[in-house]
Amino acid sequence: MLDRNKPLWGKPPRLKRSYDAVIIGGGLHGLATAYFLARHQGMQNIAVLEKRYIGFGGAGRNTAIVRANQRTQENVPLYKEALDLWPVLTKELDYNLMFFNCGNLNLLHSEAAVNAARMNVASAQFQGVESHLIDAKTCKEMMPALNISEEITFPIMGAMYHPPGGIVRHDAVVWGLAKGAAKYGCHIHQQTEVTGINVAKGKIVSVDTQKGRINTPRVLLTAGGYTAALAYQMLGIKLPISVLNIQAMVTQPLKPLLNHVISSGAYHVYANQTLKGEIATGAHMDAWPNYTTQTTAYYIRHQAQAITQMLPCLKGVKFMRHWSGLADMTPDMAPIMDGNNAIEGFFLNCGWGYFGFKSCTANGKYLAQFMATGECPDILKPFHLGRYAKHRLMGETAALVTYTADN
Repeated sequence: MLDRNKPLWGKPPRLKRSYDAVIIGGGLHGLATAYFLARHQGMQNIAVLEKRYIGFGGAGRNTAIVRANQRTQENVPLYKEALDLWPVLTKELDYNLMFFNCGNLNLLHSEAAVNAARMNVASAQFQGVESHLIDAKTCKEMMPALNISEEITFPIMGAMYHPPGGIVRHDAVVWGLAKGAAKYGCHIHQQTEVTGINVAKGKIVSVDTQKGRINTPRVLLTAGGYTAALAYQMLGIKLPISVLNIQAMVTQPLKPLLNHVISSGAYHVYANQTLKGEIATGAHMDAWPNYTTQTTAYYIRHQAQAITQMLPCLKGVKFMRHWSGLADMTPDMAPIMDGNNAIEGFFLNCGWGYFGFKSCTANGKYLAQFMATGECPDILKPFHLGRYAKHRLMGETAALVTYTADN
């Protein structure tokens, strides 16, 4: 008989007075780092501290899409390795992560978009990632429900087709990583709020929680949309991050009609069909910084209008659930991963925006190596915080992105 009071990762452990490492944030990145620290780095005296429940933040709000067709040579390898890890981790964790390698179609609606996609395709191919430009007729052959007529607001001119991408069940990844980390001795403490990070002589010495103080020489702060606020409030570190709300929703279950993930920058919409038959779809972020997780009727209307132009067969289909969460955006739309700089033993992982799910496993693997050895792996070095002070931003976007109330 199932024990309804026992989490998949075991009964809640007792909070110890000291750990070799404390991870603040029980999302995908925190849990992945804990798992790889314990499984591959031999460091098993670890605590994951989560104010609410694991998977509450960015992990729970995403729409499960994974891909490795980013724009720069620094980013693509992380996302590629994460794609390769899904089937490996499914076996290693002995847990079905429901990876569905259905491929991604990024729809293009203008000559400028096609030209921009050429750079992404070239970057991907240079890194050994399969990616192609295809025309509208081929899109239609691959996805018969797609409307490629000239009668819609943004007619489809073609797409960037990325066969290795697909979808992974995001809550399964949260539960699988928690189960795997706990198996190797990690302590997962839900409903445990961190109230302070303490430093002495330039080194991390302890973390305060509402349940008491924990002595530790290492802290990883990876609390998604809340990371920037915590870093500033507790350590005075100001991060170039703006936090915005992003919304998603699912329809009623339907017969199979979307055999690939589709996305459109012009329509600000992306969608995939879940294994249950629902169409899971998301929109762009709110246009102004905010910490709300409220959903709005405006986005329901936007999604309905946008997605039914591209897929007219969905007219009349009902949205069944609607949710939202936070995205922590940097000016160059690339994450910040850093550590052992101004404060010895302090590590940062944030600024993933709405891309964090896609590379969480590979990133956790390398951050675990960084925390265990003190040496930053080469693959993470380009993502250091100091790039902003030196004006050496990454090229994930063609121009600097700013988010203000006047956007």
